[in-house]
Amino acid sequence: MTNTSPQTNQQFSSSNDQKTVDSDKLIEVIGEALLDRKAEDITVLDVHELTTLADKFVICHANTDVQIKAIADNVNKETKEQLNEKAWKEEGRESRRWVILDYVNVVVHIFKKELREYYALERMWNDAPMRKIEDHQ
Repeated sequence: MTNTSPQTNQQFSSSNDQKTVDSDKLIEVIGEALLDRKAEDITVLDVHELTTLADKFVICHANTDVQIKAIADNVNKETKEQLNEKAWKEEGRESRRWVILDYVNVVVHIFKKELREYYALERMWNDAPMRKIEDHQ
């Protein structure tokens, strides 16, 4: 027998139902935090029409595991301080090869450079509109 109570259905609802902060504002803060720790090739993919996983993916890379940790720590710090937002889920912190910070409507992927090339999320989601975040200083 299948349980179809409202509580059960809520766990399968779209990520859009759980949003707390506007995606663009969140990406602005995340972008600055990434730039502050010298993340490379920062790319934002607008995947909201392609998946219910998130509205946007923010993808970047670094050359060392120490830098990956520093980038992830800074994103957590800045989103908490500026927006009172905390990642709903984090993965990869121990290995520091591919850290994922899931803010429900925005998912941040911080790769070690060779893993980014291998997994090629930009090619996997090539139908998504894309933009770069660059330091203009």
